[in-house]
Amino acid sequence: MSEEQAKSATPIRKIDIDIEYVKKTLLELLAIPSPAGFTDEAVRYTCKQLEDFGLHYEITRRGCIRADMKGRIYSPDRAIVAHLDTIGAMVKGLKDNGRLEIVPVGTWSSRFAEGARVTIFSDETQYRGTVLPVKASGHTFDTEVDTLEVTWANVELRVDEQAFSKQDLVSLGINVGDYIAVDPQPDISDSGFINSRHLDDKAGVAVLLAVAKAVSEYKLHLPVDCHLLFTISEEVGSGASAVLHQDVAEMVSIDTGPVAPGQSTDEFGVTIGMQDSSGPFDYHLTHKLINLCKEHGINHKRDVFKYYRSDSASALEAGNDIRTSLLCFGADATHGYERCHIRSLQALGQLLCCYIQSEPTSKHDQYELGPLTGFSHLPVGDLQTED
Repeated sequence: MSEEQAKSATPIRKIDIDIEYVKKTLLELLAIPSPAGFTDEAVRYTCKQLEDFGLHYEITRRGCIRADMKGRIYSPDRAIVAHLDTIGAMVKGLKDNGRLEIVPVGTWSSRFAEGARVTIFSDETQYRGTVLPVKASGHTFDTEVDTLEVTWANVELRVDEQAFSKQDLVSLGINVGDYIAVDPQPDISDSGFINSRHLDDKAGVAVLLAVAKAVSEYKLHLPVDCHLLFTISEEVGSGASAVLHQDVAEMVSIDTGPVAPGQSTDEFGVTIGMQDSSGPFDYHLTHKLINLCKEHGINHKRDVFKYYRSDSASALEAGNDIRTSLLCFGADATHGYERCHIRSLQALGQLLCCYIQSEPTSKHDQYELGPLTGFSHLPVGDLQTED
């Protein structure tokens, strides 16, 4: 048997990613503010990690990253994507009382902003502050604190400087449009729970980097080229719209899966998304991932998300003709003070390692336009036709 044939026959190995590396990397990423539109330093950090694993990468003009892991063949190749950007806020106005009117960056509720410690990035310096309801003093407003409507118009940012008028804010150099980053406040318990803001999707990024580390350390032979993508604008909708190239036939998105009443997702395994608000994910790629979980004993669930979209949606909306799927780590209180468990991150890493060792979902995907011969079937019994 030739070396090439031996590589082709190599069975899929179930790999446990380095969870200590995941925790370390996650904490370092969380310490880097990266609301959508303010992601350069998170990009630089991620590129340094890729360099440590000897991976070639390129970045787009705005900072999306595409790293390359070479396989036995180059086409039809695949991609795995996670996003570096998080939710945040921006200065909308300078108020006469010396506080700041703010608006969200990304979609999240002002309920989760109340009480948050933040950093304001002005043109010249940084300031600390706290997001508070406009009626924040219980000793003054009594029950009005409880009845205040939950809306961004009813919160304001108190700056930790001598700022008691609009002119004071002007003197500090604070401007409309200044970015505001929300403190993550990470905490990892002895029981394996990770509590923090911005686990979406920095936990996913940490897992994807751990997968790259595993490929390097275990010297895994990949059947086809795999691109690791890190996007910078998923929270505002454009995500993976500008980092793919025409050769990619299938893409797996990594993101948070909401743990909540009515959802199947939990915090102790990987969740395969079947559909989100943008529509169903690719049947064949999705079921391939489900079967990999079954074959390799990976704890998993399936779920459908109503108020949710990922990098997959932006890739398709940009005109890419690719199969897409969604893999999630389970997280409670998404876009709030989130919580996930190490076991979910471990299961996600196991599945990704199995996936990158697997053969392409369909050999027919090598064609952008091709014959019917070799095209996929669905499990519909007598309705199937011969090629």
